[in-house]
Amino acid sequence: MNANLQKLFEIATKPSRLIVGLMSGTSFDGLDIALCRFKNNGLDTEVEVLHFETVEFDATYKEEIKTVFIKETVSLQKVTLLNATIGLTFGNLVVKTLKKWNIDITSIDLIASHGQTIYHAPKAQHQLKNQPNATLQIGDGDHIAQTTQTITLSDFRQKHVAAGGEGAPLSVYGDYLLFSQKGENRIMLNIGGIANFTYLPATVNAHEVFSTDVGPGNTLMDQYIQKNFPNKYYDKDAEIALAGIVNQTLLDELLTHLFFNLGFPKTTGPELFNLQYLETALKKTNNTALVVADVLATLSKLSAVVIANAINKCFSANQQPVIYLSGGGMYNPLLVNYLKKLLPFATFKNTNSLGINPNAKEAVLFALLANENICGNAIDFGNRNEIPSICMGKISFPG
Repeated sequence: MNANLQKLFEIATKPSRLIVGLMSGTSFDGLDIALCRFKNNGLDTEVEVLHFETVEFDATYKEEIKTVFIKETVSLQKVTLLNATIGLTFGNLVVKTLKKWNIDITSIDLIASHGQTIYHAPKAQHQLKNQPNATLQIGDGDHIAQTTQTITLSDFRQKHVAAGGEGAPLSVYGDYLLFSQKGENRIMLNIGGIANFTYLPATVNAHEVFSTDVGPGNTLMDQYIQKNFPNKYYDKDAEIALAGIVNQTLLDELLTHLFFNLGFPKTTGPELFNLQYLETALKKTNNTALVVADVLATLSKLSAVVIANAINKCFSANQQPVIYLSGGGMYNPLLVNYLKKLLPFATFKNTNSLGINPNAKEAVLFALLANENICGNAIDFGNRNEIPSICMGKISFPG
């Protein structure tokens, strides 16, 4: 038997596995690195987060990614080079971070890398006849495996698309396995660049689980900040937005986007919710002279309204769900305050109360997907294209 296959078999049959989960989102703030110990799989999964850190990317690296991010036309050479560069960068950051934690890299069983999304194109967005759902993440898994000399799983979203899904949101798989609780209706709300949530029914029945993107989370605010403040990447603690006033006319225009009227589940990205979308609304409402603080306050309210509208469509007040927050948006006090006012029937917590650092959640979830791929079986979510019953992740062996 090939030595790598033999090693993979041994990893799959171990009583526990050390897996490094990697996540880089659309804000490009850094690489989330989570070192996790997994026991078992499926609904019996036990995970312990041993270490977590977000390693910031330098400004040059961020600007390089922005040259290909959500652009319909880019240099093919640049995409090809960045695919390798990001893989090498991720691999080197893992090596460096493990050394900092005094962890011998030879003790790591698997690395799970989400990669860097540069374009997301579900059918509902591209509307091209005879073309499938598609999504693209770069950051080659073979480069990570070779740099770290560790078996690496990557490119998780492609299997989801191939099986009939839209490639997002993938958090539903980990949310269901880690956070389901009999007797409590839970909403796992992740406010990243795009806001999405998973509904976990009190019955713990996988066939009733529901997951969807709902619209912009932080992406519009981040893009607008980066346009107006070259040295800033986001409005920390909503410092600027808190000084602003919501412009209702602009908000109403932003809410006319057709995406918000699509049925659930659905997926989206900055390909739709970008500065062009904002600038069109500003012009249409004669608000091009609006001060930065007022625009940011309005964008915060937009994110809160689309999240609340989605939750209100799905769940009645008498269900009184518990909403567990994660993602960068949970640190935006203005956005969270709007949500609490719009969803008075809900209880708000974050995933710390469930034993998972909310900053680490997505990196942990990709580590879990790797654990399921190697050790588990496809979870039966029923006959639904949006949540195909599959295992995900392509396997790269070190040379």
